[in-house]
Amino acid sequence: MIKIVEKKDIQKEIDAIVKKQTFIFDSDLEKSVKAIVKDVKKEGDKAIVSYTAKFDKKEVPVEAIKICEKEIDKAYKKVDKAFLTALAKAIQNIGAYHSKQHPDEWFETLPLDVVLGQRVIALDKVGIYVPGGSAAYPSSVLMGAIPAKVAGVREIVMVSPPPINPHSLVAACEVGISKIYQVGGAQAIAALAFGTQTIPRVDKIVGPGNMYVTLAKKLVYGMVDIDGLAGPSNVVIIADQDAEPEFLAADLLSQVEHGPDSFAALITPSSKIAEKTKKEIEKQIKKLERKEAIEKADITIFVVENIEKAIEITNQIAPEHLELEIGSPQKVLEQIKNAGAVFLGPHSPVPVGDYIAGPNHVLPTGGTARFASPLGVYDFVKTQSIIGYTKPALKNVWKDIKLLAQIEGLDAHARAIDVRFS
Repeated sequence: MIKIVEKKDIQKEIDAIVKKQTFIFDSDLEKSVKAIVKDVKKEGDKAIVSYTAKFDKKEVPVEAIKICEKEIDKAYKKVDKAFLTALAKAIQNIGAYHSKQHPDEWFETLPLDVVLGQRVIALDKVGIYVPGGSAAYPSSVLMGAIPAKVAGVREIVMVSPPPINPHSLVAACEVGISKIYQVGGAQAIAALAFGTQTIPRVDKIVGPGNMYVTLAKKLVYGMVDIDGLAGPSNVVIIADQDAEPEFLAADLLSQVEHGPDSFAALITPSSKIAEKTKKEIEKQIKKLERKEAIEKADITIFVVENIEKAIEITNQIAPEHLELEIGSPQKVLEQIKNAGAVFLGPHSPVPVGDYIAGPNHVLPTGGTARFASPLGVYDFVKTQSIIGYTKPALKNVWKDIKLLAQIEGLDAHARAIDVRFS
C-alpha cells in the first residue's frame, strides 16, 4: 500500500510505524518454538531429523546432516566464474572494512605499581544461521563469517535449511567454514545452543531468519549469546527537490521486496517529488517478479516542512537503512542519531551495502538502532579486566575498601581486606 501523508497527520503515522516495529510474539507460536527447543535439547539428532521432515518436507538422515566434501565439490560445479569473481570482490571488501574494527588491548602501570588493563579474547565457537531452502543467501554467509574470522574465532559452524543452495555452500567454503549442517528453523538454533550428537554447541549465534528462528534465539539467549532479534527489514529515504523519482521508487521497492511485513518511507519537503515518486512506484511494481508480496507491504511518503524535520522523523523511526538523497549529505550526518547504516547520495543505494561495499548488512531492526549497532568484529570478542595491586598499593586504599564494604553490609568482603593488615 502506497500513501502520501501530509503535515497534520505525520506524527500519528510515525507513532503507528514505531508501534508496528515493536517485537510482539504470538503466544501459540511461542509454545510451538518452546516445544521444539525442548525436544532438540532432550533428543538431539533424532529431533532434528523429525522436525526437518515435518517443516522442510525433506528426509535427511542423521549421517547426511553434515555436508560432506563431495557435496561441496558438486556445488562448485553448479556456479559460474562470474559468481566466483563477484564473491571474491565482496570477500575482499568486507574483510578490509572489518579489519579496522578490532578493539585494542591495553595495560597501564599506575603509582605504587598498580597494574590495570584489558585483554581482548576471541570467542571459541560461533554458529551462523543462513536462511535458505529454495533461496540463495551467500551474502549472509559472508556477513556472518568474515567478521568472526577477523576477530580470531577458532571454529565457525554454519546451519541452513535443506537443500542448501550451491552458491551458499561455495561462499561458506571460500571464507573457510568447514562445518556445515543442513538444518533450519528453531531446531537449528536449539542444536547450536545445546549441541547434538552431530552438531557442536557454540558460544554465540548470529544471522537472520523467520519468526521461528528469531523466537528460538530469544529463548536460548543466556545459554548462548545472540546478535539480536531480527525484525522486518526497512528503509527510510530523505530526499530533496533535486532527487530522482525513478531512483527513489526503485530503492523503496527493493526493501519491501523482503516481505509483506517490511516497510519503506520517503521523507521529502517537495510535494512534486512525493507525487512523482508515487507514480513511479506504481509503474515499476508491474515489472517486478515479487509483485504480489510487494503490494502487501507499506510504503509511506511524508511531505514535511524541511530537511531538518525529515531528520527529526528519521531519528524517531530509527530505521535499519537510511538513504540521504540530498545535496551534500555529509553536512547533515552528525544530526543522524538513530540509523543502522547511512547511504550517502543518489548512487549509494542499499544493495551496495547488502553485497559488496564492505560494512555489515546485519543491521539493527525494529527501531533498535536507538541503542544497537551493525554486526561487527566486536560482536565476536569478549574483554577481560586485569587488576594487579602490590602490598603498598593495597595499603594505600584498604581502609576505603573496608568502609565501603561495611556500608553495604558485606563483612566478609571487609575482612578479606582487613586480614592483610590486622
